[in-house]
Amino acid sequence: MNIADWNVPREDDRLWDSVHVARWEHFAHDADIGVVGIGPTKAEAFRQAALALTAVVTDPAKVNPIHPVPVACEAPSDDLLLVEWLNALIYEMAVRAMLFCNFSVEIDDGRLRATAYGEAVDVVRHEPAVEIKGATLTALQVVQGADGWRAQCVVDV
Repeated sequence: MNIADWNVPREDDRLWDSVHVARWEHFAHDADIGVVGIGPTKAEAFRQAALALTAVVTDPAKVNPIHPVPVACEAPSDDLLLVEWLNALIYEMAVRAMLFCNFSVEIDDGRLRATAYGEAVDVVRHEPAVEIKGATLTALQVVQGADGWRAQCVVDV
């Protein structure tokens, strides 16, 4: 079955105006990897950071959104909420032996509620590159700028 056959929206290329596109990125950091989510809202930046997290392990396009997994966390600041969010996803990936390819994210007053969509790891199809140990406080930043929101940190691999 093709990913387009699933009734779960994939918003990887969401435009928020004629100049900006929500996206994720990686940045080099010694032996670890930085993940960055960029979007028009804080929730979209967190969603993109989660996609960047998956992309550390495998190509998110190789993962099918078969199983929804609810995720909730809270923190006293946006920065710490990002770390809590990514670590919650890392935990779910480890205990469920899953990879995720799409996320719905809501953030309100230091509380994040989300659903991660994914499937069990298929070593042959997904070709996992590394196992992520955790999100760190290194290069941690959640900021709103003139061009939207940016959420970033380094993950330990």
